[in-house]
Amino acid sequence: MGAAASAIEVSTIPQQLAITAERHGSRVAIEDAAGSLTYAELRRRSILAARTLLAMDIGPGDRVAIWAPNGADWIIAALGIHTVGAILVPVSTRIKGAEAADILDRSGTRVLFAVGEFLGSYFPDLLAPHRLERLEHVVVLGSARAGVLDWDTFLSMSEQSSTAVLEQRAAAFDGNSISDLLFTSGTTGRPKGVMTTHVQNLRTFEIWSAVLGLRETDRYLIVNPFFHTAGYKAGWLAAIIRGATILPEAVFDADTLVRRVAQDKVTFLLGAPTLFLAMLAAPHRADYDLSSLRVAVTGAAAVPPVLIARMRKELGFKTVVTAYGLTECCGFATICDPEDDAETIAHTCGKAIPGVQLRCVDAEQSDVPTGTPGEVLIQGFNVMKGYFDDPEATLEAIDRAGWLHTGDVGALDERGYLRITDRLKDMFIVGGFNCYPAEIERLSSAHPAVAEIAVVGVPDERMGEVGKAFVVLRKDAILSTEDFIAWCRRNMANYKVPRYVEFVASLPTNAAGKVLKRELAARRPR
Repeated sequence: MGAAASAIEVSTIPQQLAITAERHGSRVAIEDAAGSLTYAELRRRSILAARTLLAMDIGPGDRVAIWAPNGADWIIAALGIHTVGAILVPVSTRIKGAEAADILDRSGTRVLFAVGEFLGSYFPDLLAPHRLERLEHVVVLGSARAGVLDWDTFLSMSEQSSTAVLEQRAAAFDGNSISDLLFTSGTTGRPKGVMTTHVQNLRTFEIWSAVLGLRETDRYLIVNPFFHTAGYKAGWLAAIIRGATILPEAVFDADTLVRRVAQDKVTFLLGAPTLFLAMLAAPHRADYDLSSLRVAVTGAAAVPPVLIARMRKELGFKTVVTAYGLTECCGFATICDPEDDAETIAHTCGKAIPGVQLRCVDAEQSDVPTGTPGEVLIQGFNVMKGYFDDPEATLEAIDRAGWLHTGDVGALDERGYLRITDRLKDMFIVGGFNCYPAEIERLSSAHPAVAEIAVVGVPDERMGEVGKAFVVLRKDAILSTEDFIAWCRRNMANYKVPRYVEFVASLPTNAAGKVLKRELAARRPR
């Protein structure tokens, strides 16, 4: 599990791109529906994007957001942001206008790259009802309406600044500068911005790539959205570190996935267990040659041993590995060895990567015995610098000794392999996406008929877990399950929408008035 030399040679993401372009300039960096780009072309276009941002007076420390599906332009824009030393703020395409506006406002975003028409909405219009006083420019990727700044026009504006000035600007930031600000939901009900640096991310995913054997000949289909650490850092950033070819996929569909594997000779694939289950269940899977598949990386939920076996036998993966991490530690802290047996890969998340330590502790913060569950703590180079503009939440997450308190419950075996057993907090995982009840409850409470609401995760055969809402209605209010779910779909990301709703007269509470979530979770869905 040793880190390769490039983790030491470079300290910023633009430096890594420059080295990769020098080593693999003629190799294809990205292939998507619009065509292909070599690494030399990718670097050239990222510099054009950076020069236009420079002309907009964007520099080190400024926040620039991307709200768009996976694609080459997303990566070029992100690399342009990194090249001027600005901070990348990825925004989920699954959230609605109010949620996006909150992130843009609190982060102080000055420039936004937004998709145009996508999934039935024109994304810039979703922000229209909201005041964003610090947002100065919106650049539309994809289909843009007349009178707005589109992507091609944006790139053409690079002539308004020079490469020489860009090089001077590069001296104003280094590997310890913040590279990105990823908003992740929390128990407070409002997303928190996780800050990590260039060198943290490069070192973390150089190790990740080395363990998995990611190489320049790999063709990496990235289905995980780029706004997520998996699609961004374990996805295209890892590919750039190794010089692999990036194959972005904007919308997940099982049949499209197996077709692309055959058509594009995909070798490398990352995803939650639901992705691989969907591939196995794809109606036309047998019609496609999937023999190019080499490496699969999964996690984010329990992985049954039979799935590992089926991935190897039916999908043809030579290597199947599980890993564990969270946004607050660059998305990655433990990983299995590719040579581990199926039981180890299925039942554990592997062991800590070099430079990272794990502990499992009890309520008094004392280490628990081997094999005994306790809260998982992480310490190492990959632990975030803190939550943006939220020192109080940062102190709650990272103690004075530098240990990140994950809120997950797990056990370490005698080999140091971690097994996640539970969660201290109420968070549940829907198809690989973390869902926090407090956030869903905050959003749902805006419904005029809702007096009180509690959301819990309940088992689901396809998604692993889904949300169930217990709703107390306001006096004389009338609301159906169908109408409430439809309202939620209009006001929050789809994966957050409760799949079950139960109307109750009151919520069970303890003596302190806290809702007894475990009691609610024990009720059978209806």
